[in-house]
Amino acid sequence: MATTLDINGKPVTAQAAPDTPLLWVLRDELGLTGTKFGCGVAQCGACTVHLDGQPIRACVTPIAAVGGGKITTIEGLGGAHPVQEAWVRHDVPQCGYCQSGQIMSAAALLAEKPKPSDEDIDSAMAGNICRCGAYQRIRAAIKDVAEEGAR
Repeated sequence: MATTLDINGKPVTAQAAPDTPLLWVLRDELGLTGTKFGCGVAQCGACTVHLDGQPIRACVTPIAAVGGGKITTIEGLGGAHPVQEAWVRHDVPQCGYCQSGQIMSAAALLAEKPKPSDEDIDSAMAGNICRCGAYQRIRAAIKDVAEEGAR
């Protein structure tokens, strides 16, 4: 069944059943492999994308639930997003597997709250697991972007 989706600002047609998770359409059908499969039950955050600016877990979101919403993947941030630049400055990635989901969650937080408190950061990032334990560098990078925005 054909479904038209708005992904990274472009209309794309997916040939998948309505109950197919968005993650598999992105990765397998559209070749957008920056969004990762982690746990498959929305607990780790590796598959985080934005739907109308809000972070969602693509592994449990069927394409039928997306409707006419605008989906943004890590590829849609453009490679020079302030969060991505801060990630590099703070040497956040280690293995890197969770990083696209971490970056997408951080970008959504900063879009909603340009000057997040520690509690805001904890709340927004709570569903993103990093097996390498880079949490302090993640927090520092988010705070760095917030400070840059304040300048």
